[in-house]
Amino acid sequence: MLIDSHCHLSKEYYSDIDKVIKEDREAGVDGIIVSSCDVLEYDEVIEYSKKYDLIYLSLGIHPEYASNIKEKDLKRLESLLLSTPKVVALGEIGLDYHYTKDEKIQQQELFRKQLKLAEKLSLPVVIHSRDASQDTINILKEYPKVKGVIHCFSGSLETANIYIKMGYKLGIGGVLTFKNSKLGEVVKNIPIESIVIETDSPFLTPDPYRGKKNSSKYLPYILKKISEIKGINYEECEKIIVNNTKSTFNM
Repeated sequence: MLIDSHCHLSKEYYSDIDKVIKEDREAGVDGIIVSSCDVLEYDEVIEYSKKYDLIYLSLGIHPEYASNIKEKDLKRLESLLLSTPKVVALGEIGLDYHYTKDEKIQQQELFRKQLKLAEKLSLPVVIHSRDASQDTINILKEYPKVKGVIHCFSGSLETANIYIKMGYKLGIGGVLTFKNSKLGEVVKNIPIESIVIETDSPFLTPDPYRGKKNSSKYLPYILKKISEIKGINYEECEKIIVNNTKSTFNM
């Protein structure tokens, strides 16, 4: 059994969703948490969660939309989080200073509003943090009751340990398999109980398929790499990480 803790599934990226799901099942994937962080995409992914038994949802608003979000969008998000049966998290949310340095204040405001909502609804969060580690950590510390996953973690061991001490899991994806990736040293030196795996598909496809469109069917390559680094057989590694995912998202 494999669970993809974070991917993006929409007609924008895939022309045949049925085929994608079929291939994922054939690869041993039994659970997929689809992250929808664009208010215009919610209806589409909710329909997928109704159609496919293995699909669960994480709904939130990505920091890149911070300057365009209105209160009505946050109210709709809250309503959907309360009324959609297969929602397991709020996300992805967070901070991204890579392209939008001029919107830091708006991003931080949106981030805090969504963390407050997660606290209110007792939902785990999925955190996006790019070029913003210190601000992300500082804001998360304001909401100590909220826990979840640091999506697509690629930071230092020191940063990893800060998040773990705060009670967060780290989402490890295809970057781990890349040649010259430094993520292996982090994985080696953190508890396996602090790891969940993700594809972030259609992005960040693991080796040996790097360059192709990603999907949940490539999860075994990420898990295999973790098992090698940790010196644990594949089946035991799979069991631990699936349990990590289920407990984090109350699945």
